[in-house]
Amino acid sequence: MTTDGSGVVSLVNAAARTLLPELVPGTDLATCAVPALASAVADDAAGFDDEHHCRRLRGVRHALAGGRSAWYIRDVTDEHVHVEALLAERRRTAFLADAGRRLGMALHRDQALRATAMLPVPQLADLALVVHLPTVPAEHRPHWVRYASTGPEPAFGVTDWRLTAAVPGLDEALDGQFTAPRPWSAAARSELHPVIPPDFGPDATLLVSPMPGAGRTAGALVLLRRGERGGFAPRDVDLVREYATRSGAALTMAELYDEQAHLARVLQNSLLPPKLPRLPGMAIAGGYRAAGDTLRIGGDFYDVLPTDGGALFALGDVSGKGVGAAVLTGRVRQSLQTLRLVEQQPLELLRLLDQALLDLPGAARRGQFTTLLLGSLHREPDGGLRVRVAGGGHPPPLVVGGDGTVASIPVDGMPVGALPDARFVDVALRLPPGAVLLAHTDGVTEARGGPDGTEMFGERRLRQALTAAAGLPPAALVDRVLGLIDDWCGEQRHDDVAMLAMASAEPR
Repeated sequence: MTTDGSGVVSLVNAAARTLLPELVPGTDLATCAVPALASAVADDAAGFDDEHHCRRLRGVRHALAGGRSAWYIRDVTDEHVHVEALLAERRRTAFLADAGRRLGMALHRDQALRATAMLPVPQLADLALVVHLPTVPAEHRPHWVRYASTGPEPAFGVTDWRLTAAVPGLDEALDGQFTAPRPWSAAARSELHPVIPPDFGPDATLLVSPMPGAGRTAGALVLLRRGERGGFAPRDVDLVREYATRSGAALTMAELYDEQAHLARVLQNSLLPPKLPRLPGMAIAGGYRAAGDTLRIGGDFYDVLPTDGGALFALGDVSGKGVGAAVLTGRVRQSLQTLRLVEQQPLELLRLLDQALLDLPGAARRGQFTTLLLGSLHREPDGGLRVRVAGGGHPPPLVVGGDGTVASIPVDGMPVGALPDARFVDVALRLPPGAVLLAHTDGVTEARGGPDGTEMFGERRLRQALTAAAGLPPAALVDRVLGLIDDWCGEQRHDDVAMLAMASAEPR
């Protein structure tokens, strides 16, 4: 199509007449019946791109001699549809990728429910309701989480089974069945407040999708769109179902994580060092720091068991981490509780424990063992303590004298429960009044920290700390060392740390 110098149409070819039948020779483009073209001419623009008669048109102007112009106009409807479809598919893919990432970060059930309700709003719907069926029988009532584009935070609640009957398609979804989108009038929702607020118009559209879990349906996703937004197109339905499937998997994994975390806490609590007995003439204090990972169950332990006229003490570190280490720690402590009823000499008791661990079913295959210090304490008439210590591959105990000297007790030996015919060593010593015997796990010397966060605390720093703490009672000495390790590690993760300090004390 061409125009003269005043903007009046001078020539229209057959294709232009088909696309723009309003334009004939003599038409002034500045006032023509094609708004986008008229605006382009009025603004002296180089082109336009707009819909006309339900078609997408794109026009480009080229200047000709004598002030004339030529307009090249194309029907780009199909091209525009393809581009919009591609962009929509990219948005769907980006949504699923972001949703998968955020759902994967939800480690707990409530986090997963909250994320599942919030992520679809507003991209997929104006309101999202997640109906969840907990696995715990005592909680087996529908739990719901709702989030709407008009609310700042999700709402949580527990309801009865009337909810599933009141929401069309919810019963089917909880049974794992997919349903098609359907209208849902405000009158049908009047009984569901506050689960679903009654502020949606009568032409709202409902879509319910199951959230598949592991061997069961974890819940259902209920989405509502307001009437002015339109219903759910087939591609929207596919996207919602894919999102609901991923949400169900994330919720199932979060529930499994919660169960494992609960198990870890129960095991950890059962393995926490016991409250030490108060024994006449003895001052005994323990110190413990769990590993930096809150869900990692460590294997460091200590115990003090009263005997006739004295006490037995044990401090050890089982191999491995996690549930396997927890089980072995429990077995070692239980075995010591039982074996000390028939044997109270540290060396013989250590040998009995070694055999008991080797006799456990599958012990050789598991390759689990423990390092251990096992000793006896007896009060002497002059106020000192008579000590005998047997070692099984554990760092040697230290004696902190009242004058600040620190001496290592040469207790060697092999790990307990590792090999048949293992060799163990015991040492007898006298602990004078004012001296402290300190047993510790390797988590003390191997704690990493310092300026760069990688340097070990080390034997030298431990001895310096003990020298500086000379003369302190066992409880204060343990607190001093633990504080230094905390300062040394800072925010760094560390292995488990366990200490047991023993000294003589005047009877109360």
